[in-house]
Amino acid sequence: MTKSRYDKIERFFRSHDKLYFLLRIIYRFSPYPVFVMYPLMHFYIIYCGRIADAVRIVVVPAVTFVSVTLLRYFINRARPYEVLDINPLIKKNKSGQSFPSRHAASVFIIAMAFLYVKVYAGVAMFILGVLMCVSRVLAGVHFVSDVVVGAVIAVILGIFGFFII
Repeated sequence: MTKSRYDKIERFFRSHDKLYFLLRIIYRFSPYPVFVMYPLMHFYIIYCGRIADAVRIVVVPAVTFVSVTLLRYFINRARPYEVLDINPLIKKNKSGQSFPSRHAASVFIIAMAFLYVKVYAGVAMFILGVLMCVSRVLAGVHFVSDVVVGAVIAVILGIFGFFII
């Protein structure tokens, strides 16, 4: 993304109040359904007597979260508003640690867990994950590569953790 491209995005949203409001709502609230449904999935799995699966849907996301956290700590990539000198649509008081996106990795590994448990719920979580990632890029707090790599790491670890081992 370039400064001029982001400036166009910013002008577009700031001149369309309803879309700007929608972007802020998606940015702010899209993580909540994922993180509310995740513990409910645990209760469902335990209720069904799938204790080994209950352990798996805790361990695989935990490994993913820790891996992405360490990776972004060591890479410490600057955020778009730091590099491009833009006025982000949503203010964030954080510097660096943009790559890979931990929000993207978290939502996509949880989507993989849902996919492992119930395919339709997994697909719904993937759709929500895409919306969340798009909102973070449009808001100016992540580059496209931040969210894509976060999602890809989660999907690869999810395939390995849920469907291979």
